[in-house]
Amino acid sequence: MIFKNIILVISLIFLISCDQYNLTTAKIDYKSEKKYRNSGFALIYNNDLKFKKLDQRSLQIFHKTLKARSQVKITNPLNQKSLIAEIKSNRVKFSNFYNSVVTDRIVEELDINPLEPYIEIILISKESTFVANKAKTFDEEKKVAQKAPIDGIKISSLNVSSEDEIKKKSERSFSYSIKVADFYYKKSAELMVDRIQTETLIKNVKLVKLSKTNYRVLLGPFNDIYSLKESFEKMNSLNFENLEIFENV
Repeated sequence: MIFKNIILVISLIFLISCDQYNLTTAKIDYKSEKKYRNSGFALIYNNDLKFKKLDQRSLQIFHKTLKARSQVKITNPLNQKSLIAEIKSNRVKFSNFYNSVVTDRIVEELDINPLEPYIEIILISKESTFVANKAKTFDEEKKVAQKAPIDGIKISSLNVSSEDEIKKKSERSFSYSIKVADFYYKKSAELMVDRIQTETLIKNVKLVKLSKTNYRVLLGPFNDIYSLKESFEKMNSLNFENLEIFENV
């Protein structure tokens, strides 16, 4: 009888261990899909930049990490105009402050202010219904862009009405913040604030409570692009992969 009880106990332990192993395995195998998204400033391509050529008529961009030939949706948050572009290369070296290098064609199509080239980039998966619906449109836009003439985005060569438009856009209040990261626990966010202030000497760091379980660490606000870029580049020492720039509204 004792022997049977021992066998029963061993069997139960074995079954429990198997269940725990399966649960653990399930957790390890689980991968959360997170679509790439970034808001920040673009670098407008020109022939003076000393890197790989980018056709100003194209709807192609350079990016730091996204794979070549990937498709992305680019939006101008200031007017909500958007288009589909293609990554030409991720091997071009440019400042981490810029989230991409874009062409004059994209600047024109989205009515981007050359003095404040703020854009949002979202990676579009091949399975996305958005791509399925827009693939034909993208090909058509691409053909039109390749044939259409480009005068270039040069403030000095703009006509009077365009100059007035640029002036009007430049008079808009410049105010942006750098989103460092979101945290589940307030203590973790506070530790990040301390680390930034200690290791980068950046002082305008703030913690924003979004909800009971969401705390955001921000740098700013910045009222000019030079101080914004300076602080952004100081953050490179902390090796963040996807710092974002948010417009303060």
